[in-house]
Amino acid sequence: MTASARDRLALALDLSLPQAEELYRAVSSYVGYAKIGLSLFTEHGPAAVHPFLELGAKVFLDLKLHDIPNTVYLASRQIAQLGVSLFTVHAQGGTAMIRAAVDGGAEGAAASRQPRPKILAVTVLTSLSDLDLPALGHAVSAAQLAAQLGRLALAAGADGVVCSPQEVKALRELLGPTAFLCTPGVRLEGAAQGDQSRVGTPEAAIRSGADLLVVGRPIHAAADPAEAARRIAGSVSAA
Repeated sequence: MTASARDRLALALDLSLPQAEELYRAVSSYVGYAKIGLSLFTEHGPAAVHPFLELGAKVFLDLKLHDIPNTVYLASRQIAQLGVSLFTVHAQGGTAMIRAAVDGGAEGAAASRQPRPKILAVTVLTSLSDLDLPALGHAVSAAQLAAQLGRLALAAGADGVVCSPQEVKALRELLGPTAFLCTPGVRLEGAAQGDQSRVGTPEAAIRSGADLLVVGRPIHAAADPAEAARRIAGSVSAA
């Protein structure tokens, strides 16, 4: 397995902390990032980060910050001192909020003498379809909204965006080669979509220009998680 395939996979650890640690150990040969989301962080706070750093994972802290700029600045400053590699904000928080996250992340990293984590702006949640957007006040498609928010986020200083596999090709063309594109909603061909509306295969996402794929239930709900991770990593390598 090439290092490049491992470094392009993140495991969504929406489990209890002991289960999450056990699972990451089982698949760490194939998955380089441990993604810690709201459930695990709400239960344990920063203590949820340290075990995965000790296991050699890069940590992706997916809290999707969305608040007034000062609050996001303060939270970003604290996050950057935890040693994580990536964290998320909501692009719909706007330009000032994203800039506050960038400033807070830079200051927190400098204060703790650690590399600044990349800041990724979430465009449109993969659970939303085009049919959901009018009720939220958007008279455009998910793809159009993702493009608008992607431009805004990078202009505000974000390192990249989170988008569905269905938008990644257009966003790569729009945002250029240096933007970091992360795609959740990754499923193997024929797998159940669950609560996700806009999904795609690992091969399609990589070929379209994704830098990092987030995979959760296709691995942790599998009868053999390590084998599932191996198959997905193999798909990444093939692409």
